[in-house]
Amino acid sequence: MTARPANAHQARLLTLLRDGGPNSRAQLGDQVDLSRSKLAVEVDRLLETGLVVADGLAASRGGRRSHNIRLAPGLRFLGVDIGATSVDVAVTNAELEILGHLNQPMDVREGPVAVFEQVLSMAAKLRASGLAEGFDGAGIGVPGPVRFPEGVPVAPPIMPGWDGFPVREALSQELGCPVMVDNDVNLMAMGEQHAGVARSVDDFLCVKIGTGIGCGIVVGGQVHRGATGSAGDIGHIQAVPDGRPCACGNRGCLEAHFSGAALARDAQEAAQQGQSEELAGRLAAHGTLTASDVAAAAVAGDATALGLIREGGNHTGQVIAGLVSFFNPGLVVIGGGVTGLGHTLLAAIRTQVYRQSLPLATGNLPIVLGELGPSAGVIGAARLISDHLFSPA
Repeated sequence: MTARPANAHQARLLTLLRDGGPNSRAQLGDQVDLSRSKLAVEVDRLLETGLVVADGLAASRGGRRSHNIRLAPGLRFLGVDIGATSVDVAVTNAELEILGHLNQPMDVREGPVAVFEQVLSMAAKLRASGLAEGFDGAGIGVPGPVRFPEGVPVAPPIMPGWDGFPVREALSQELGCPVMVDNDVNLMAMGEQHAGVARSVDDFLCVKIGTGIGCGIVVGGQVHRGATGSAGDIGHIQAVPDGRPCACGNRGCLEAHFSGAALARDAQEAAQQGQSEELAGRLAAHGTLTASDVAAAAVAGDATALGLIREGGNHTGQVIAGLVSFFNPGLVVIGGGVTGLGHTLLAAIRTQVYRQSLPLATGNLPIVLGELGPSAGVIGAARLISDHLFSPA
């Protein structure tokens, strides 16, 4: 993809076609503040760039039928969502529909070189399957703070060896296309906004509970990253005064008391102390426990597992309650690997938020699980790069 929109009007038209699919000139005219003649000029210029193509005649609105316009069907974006313990890589078309999606276990602590070798191998498999001859752009999510303009991780607590690594520059050279990099929870929020539960909401919070905990903040339809890119790092808000030591160096952080790693540790302690036959059996069978084991034990009715989930949900809900009182969102989305804990977790979070936040903030506030699962991050990554490429050069 070599062409870029020449002005804000063209950028707006590309975004409308991405988010709404093929549309007629007349329908596009209803959504932009342009005269019919000016709209025709801008659409014709986009057609000349090859970014959009004609797509047959639209339904009649009384009079001469208008032509449908759509984004070029050959455009391909690569979405990469790097988690603490796995990597998701997907190819999308220009409307951000997933054409192919691969997932592989991968420990982010192995460092950027090993992780990106895996990412490039997965991208090559998708390309070899015939889904893409090449990529017009790539979006990358990483599980830590990112200095957004440069695409560089900064002192990420669970990513040793990644501090200052030039992710954007390195992958752009390897893939031969523009690359944008962001925190993984921001991309989850963008994915749910584009194709998930947050499609009709402009102001919302998206909380990701996995190996770590983060929060995507969407204000007026746009991700809020803060002055240096660290907005939403709620895993390091203190949840328990003088609590457990955290990887960040402080004590009592939410992440130290409830995340995938913390939940697995607590479950293992409970099993070893004879508090749960269900968890002890799973520990004996597998040699270790994960958050998925706790979820399975809870489904089986194990009281200890249910108690661990409720306690973690209470801590998380207390932190979210403060965010709700401060930000007054229209929606709170809960996502990430720990959402396999389901409605027990959701009920505990809701209870704390509705109890502690002001009625004006919570009277019509839905707190829901995300719809997209692992697809949210890769769709958000594709959205990130398309936002960049569909903006004026």
